Amino acid sequence: MSHTPEVITDISVLESLYGTPGKASLIKVSDRLNESYRAWIMAARLCVLSTVGPEGTDASPRGDDGPVVQALDAQTLLMPDWRGNNRIDSLRNIVRDGRVSLMFIVPGSNNVMRVNGRAEVSVAQEYITRFQDKGRTPRSVIVFHIAEVYSQCARALMRSETWAGLPARTDLPTVGDMLAEMEAGFDGAAYDAAWPIRAAKTMWSTEPEDNA
Repeated sequence: MSHTPEVITDISVLESLYGTPGKASLIKVSDRLNESYRAWIMAARLCVLSTVGPEGTDASPRGDDGPVVQALDAQTLLMPDWRGNNRIDSLRNIVRDGRVSLMFIVPGSNNVMRVNGRAEVSVAQEYITRFQDKGRTPRSVIVFHIAEVYSQCARALMRSETWAGLPARTDLPTVGDMLAEMEAGFDGAAYDAAWPIRAAKTMWSTEPEDNA
């Protein structure tokens, strides 16, 4: 068996390598949807669903021709399970281990919204009928109970130039908007104005950086 050199096995060593998280990266975490988080997620037609089971982890893209999820309330999201290849890897994992993560993506936006929590697979008619449309009916609906929701730092999509050639989305809440909603008195406009310059300077930096 090959040996991987210099493997970190101690959390304190890892934390000393990366330093203290910036304020913005901490205050953005919520246990429920606020107005800006809800608006951003409802604009997403695509997300990646990550699940875990006895065999390991699984990540599955989920897409729709409208919002990929519905918000039942501030702490609950609903996702119809439309036809796939019938492997039901994600659903099988959820039935056995409810831990899940969602990563919402909107073309033209370098921000990503993340949700962590637990999920259930439901065949309740009240949920099924919410998604009946154009003669389509899902066989089940995934019910997500939010533990954490927050925006992801934009650097990954900026580095990869994922949306190069597409117009930037200007109709979504900004990270500054989100942070101002999370903490009274936070200057979201100043944060948004400073972000492009700060991002350009630190795009490949290994120094600790206050980012969202």
